[in-house]
Amino acid sequence: MKAFADFEQYDALGLADLVKRGKVSPTELLEAAIERVEARNGAVNAVTMKLYDYGRKAIADGLPDGPFTGVPFLLKDLTASLAGVKMTRGSKFFADTPPPTVDSEHVKRLKKAGLVIFGRTNTCELGLSLTCEPQLHGPTKSPWDLTRISGGSSGGAAASVGARMLPMAHASDGFGSIRAPAACCGNVGLKPTRGRNTLSPYTGEGLGGCSTEHAVTLTVRDTAALLDATAGAGPGDPYAAPPQPRPFLAEVQAERRPLRIAYTTAAPNGVPVDTEYLKALAETVVLCKDLGHKVQEADPGIDRADVVPTFLTLAAANMVVLLASHPTAGRPARKGEVENVTWGTAQKGERITAADYVRATQTMHRLGRQMAAFHADYDVLLTPGLGTLPPKLGWIDMMLEDVDEYWRRVFTFSPFTVWFNLTGQPALMLPLGRTASGFPIAVQLAGRYGEEGTILSLGAQLEKARPWFDKKPPIAL
Repeated sequence: MKAFADFEQYDALGLADLVKRGKVSPTELLEAAIERVEARNGAVNAVTMKLYDYGRKAIADGLPDGPFTGVPFLLKDLTASLAGVKMTRGSKFFADTPPPTVDSEHVKRLKKAGLVIFGRTNTCELGLSLTCEPQLHGPTKSPWDLTRISGGSSGGAAASVGARMLPMAHASDGFGSIRAPAACCGNVGLKPTRGRNTLSPYTGEGLGGCSTEHAVTLTVRDTAALLDATAGAGPGDPYAAPPQPRPFLAEVQAERRPLRIAYTTAAPNGVPVDTEYLKALAETVVLCKDLGHKVQEADPGIDRADVVPTFLTLAAANMVVLLASHPTAGRPARKGEVENVTWGTAQKGERITAADYVRATQTMHRLGRQMAAFHADYDVLLTPGLGTLPPKLGWIDMMLEDVDEYWRRVFTFSPFTVWFNLTGQPALMLPLGRTASGFPIAVQLAGRYGEEGTILSLGAQLEKARPWFDKKPPIAL
């Protein structure tokens, strides 16, 4: 069957509407996505597992009637368990892990929404980086500049959407792994509130509550509608996000009230911020004022010096457990079987005491309460999307021997994202700026705990005022 030639003119909801009205078939959409993967993936290395027949069979078996029926979709090669299909987690050590026997609850909800899964996307080893350059699959590149990183750990997802292979792809975020790739590839990237999307049945929480699943998209409305389709606690979840008063898509479409917006240019770890990101933030501040919002500079009064060390304590301790989780090896990974930073971070974890870990969780909660106090006065906090332009491939190198230097580079590149993993707040990355050469520059919107609707509403307003959908990288022209 012939592929749908106008595939890239629509977002995911637009494609689903065409299917619903009989203007195009799910098979035509799938073949259009496959055609683009085949044409563009060689340049960016985003898709590492092609499940074309899996998608074709899903269509042949009959798709459920959902908000995205017939829309092609890619799963990240991490966290999203697909029954009968292996998940390498971007790691040579875990590449031979037997496939799960059941879908994760999140994947079940994606399928129920009518999405057609047809592949997996590249990720860094075990999600432990804000770049996507695993030894197993090789580096994924930003479609806007093939010499630069795509971000991580959801780099394959972001590059596939940025290259317009499809309008939306699964992603996950433990310290910026949805938002940093979105910023690198010109996507919309929402990290939902802690507990908004379930990790059941395989996990209660990830990275001590820092991790969550969602997606990268081309439009704010797709991000909102997908969250409507997946949100909610799963069986046995240890906690859940506060219930939303109305659907997130309704928030996007509703009349916007004036908001109290704060902005800061000061990175929590004190690193300098690139002028391109400061410029995009300043332009967004002016735009918000023009849209009728009250905006002022105000820096959250939180214990800044605790941000990165607290996260690293949680990450290192969790890495010890993760490296011992191979279901058939019967032992933890050894040095040389995983990448140097993975091993070195786990070695740090071995030296963390139980009391250290408890103190880290208490500090995380203190930071969350400090940020909540700040949000008593402000509906939204604007920050630069990143600290620097996406670096060249090879700079954030998981094979570095110096683990401390590695993490210094990570949080120089992306100092603002980890804040909101610790506090549990929702945070939204939008490609609102451009360099002189056209490379996308992101601004981040953070909202109160449990209030994705507020930042999605503002995001839709900003998207309408400064649209980005028609801006494509050279690879998609």
